[in-house]
Amino acid sequence: MGEILVGITSWTEPTLIASGRFYPPSATSAEERLRYYASQFPIVEVDSTYYALPSEKTSGLWVDRTPDSFMFDIKAFRLLTQHPTPQQALPKDLREALPANLKAKKNLYQRDFPSGLLDEIWRRFERALLPLDSAGKLGVVLFQFPPWFSPGNEPRDYILECQRRLPQYRIAVEFRHSSWVNEKNAERTMTFLRENKLPFVCVDEPQGFKSSVPPVVEVTSDIALVRFHGRNTEAWEKAGITTAERFNYLYSEDELKEWVSPIHKLAVSVGQVHVLFNNCYADKAVVNARQMRLALE
Repeated sequence: MGEILVGITSWTEPTLIASGRFYPPSATSAEERLRYYASQFPIVEVDSTYYALPSEKTSGLWVDRTPDSFMFDIKAFRLLTQHPTPQQALPKDLREALPANLKAKKNLYQRDFPSGLLDEIWRRFERALLPLDSAGKLGVVLFQFPPWFSPGNEPRDYILECQRRLPQYRIAVEFRHSSWVNEKNAERTMTFLRENKLPFVCVDEPQGFKSSVPPVVEVTSDIALVRFHGRNTEAWEKAGITTAERFNYLYSEDELKEWVSPIHKLAVSVGQVHVLFNNCYADKAVVNARQMRLALE
């Protein structure tokens, strides 16, 4: 059976820190919090890299502050997953290099960028992860595509482009459009991922929306991922709320037990399973991650 690593998706989430129910009072700095987190869990997903390009210096510090066996999954920068990206998410020199017509826009899309500037963004993202990769601490680079990223030849080609852009890293694919795994498209989607050795990200999330992907459990590579987004149906597509509010949900023990057999089934077929809780409101992800770890024993 493959190794099962359980953790959460952000050790720096403000409501987690403010809750005072996970970090000891002495852990007041980013370094102290990461060191403490890594003493409690073997893996974390970094979501800050979605909101802004990471740096080699920062990822080097992550390497230094964690045990040799610790693992980081990195969420891909939002521009690279075709999400709208505020100008302020770019480094100053790249903002200054934008063409005049783009400087007038609040949000930017990948299609707007000159090819040379886009190449530089990919290059910087790739280089920023090198310290983690060199230390053997880089798990996967998570490409979580937006709800409007629906099945078709062009989206599939783009997924392969992401793989070509980051050839030395393992990229994993999470869909937010249910049609990727509906009765019509599921077989083609899984075949495409398997042929290209791309891990399919299994999810637990609110159902009943176009952006709802059902809890499909499939192995498409030698690594499997399961991400728990909570089941806060009321907030899932609600406008004007924070990310933390959208994921404000505490799983019951019975709800977690629903996943024990599927996760064990995944572990039989792969070398490693990453189980990550994204219900990051206060300490809910931490509580559920600890419960899941016990349930899987």
